[in-house]
Amino acid sequence: MYLVDSHCHVDSSVFDLDRENVIERAFSSGVIAMLNVATGSPGGDSFEKTIELARSYDQIFASVGIHPHDAKEYSLEVENRLIRLVKENEKIIAWGEIGLDFYYNHSPQDVQIKVFRRQIEVAIDLGLPIIVHSRNADDETLSILLEYSSDKAFRGGIMHCFGGSAQMAEKLVERGFLISFAGNVTFKNAENLRRAAGIVPIDKLLVETDSPFLAPVPVRGRRCEPSFVRHTAEFLAKFRGINFDELAYKTTQNFLRFFMSHDRSIAYFEKILALRQ
Repeated sequence: MYLVDSHCHVDSSVFDLDRENVIERAFSSGVIAMLNVATGSPGGDSFEKTIELARSYDQIFASVGIHPHDAKEYSLEVENRLIRLVKENEKIIAWGEIGLDFYYNHSPQDVQIKVFRRQIEVAIDLGLPIIVHSRNADDETLSILLEYSSDKAFRGGIMHCFGGSAQMAEKLVERGFLISFAGNVTFKNAENLRRAAGIVPIDKLLVETDSPFLAPVPVRGRRCEPSFVRHTAEFLAKFRGINFDELAYKTTQNFLRFFMSHDRSIAYFEKILALRQ
C-alpha cells in the first residue's frame, strides 16, 4: 500500500525538533511522496527552507506562492523572487497555495482577489499548475477559476483541503481540477464535506494532511503529520464503500499522473513509480 500526502507543511517550525523522524515515519507508513507547500511571510526565508527540504529528499516536492493571508505583502519584487526560484529549482512543481480567505480576512478582500488573479497569470506563464486555498469565498473562487480555466495555456490545479459545496466540486472537476480532502472530512460535523467527497470521481480525488493542522479522527487534537494521511484515506474508502487499497492506489496514481503531465522532475517521479512495483 502506498499513499501520497498531496499537501503538507513539514518545514513548519513545529517540526524543528523532530522533522527527520516525522519524515521517516511517513515513509515507513507507506507515504511514497509529499508535496510540501511554502507558507510564511513573503519577506522571510520560508521559500528557501521549503526548497531545501525538497532537495534533501527525492520523494518530497515543493510549491511556492503567496497565501491569501499575505496578499497585502505581494509586490513585483516578491513575484520576481518566486519566479527566479521556480526557474532555478526543478523540485518546485506547482504555484501555491494561492486563493481567497474571507474567513480571517488578514488581507483586504479586494487585494486578495487582485493577487489571486495575478498569481494565476504567473503560473500560466510558467506552465505550472496551481494549489488553491478557499475559505468562505466559494462564489468568488469558483468564478475566478472557471474564468482562467478556459485559457488553453492553463495547466490545471488542486483544490486543497476542500471545504466547498458538492456543486462547487462538481463544476471544478468538469474543468479538470483535482479535489483534495484533509483530516477535517473525518470530523463529526463535516457532513457538507462528505457530500462533496461522495460525488468527486475517484480519478479526480486526492488526500492530504495539511500538517501540522487538522489531524484526522482518531488522532484529532494532536499535531498532524504526513503519516496521518492514512487515517483520512481509510475514512474516505469506508465512506465511499470501496476497498482501502483501491483508494490508496487511485489517489496515488492521480497525483503522479497529474504532475507527470506537467513535469519538471521526471527523474524523481520515475524513482517513485519504481517504488510501487
